[in-house]
Amino acid sequence: MGTRALLLTEAPALMPELGAMRDKAQELEQAEQHATDPAERQRLKDRAMRIREKSEQEHGRGSGTMDPM
Repeated sequence: MGTRALLLTEAPALMPELGAMRDKAQELEQAEQHATDPAERQRLKDRAMRIREKSEQEHGRGSGTMDPM
């Protein structure tokens, strides 16, 4: 996508990708809660955080959600 503005017609095409990224982050966070090894727990936590950050960078914070006002 680069630095060009997101066209409204492109937004629906991004929704499945955004949902998949958020789902993966949630799965990792759940796995983290069940992990018994501290190193594995930290690895899962870090990976989930990187996916969430990437999602927010690429699609904006809370893309497709209600206006906070």
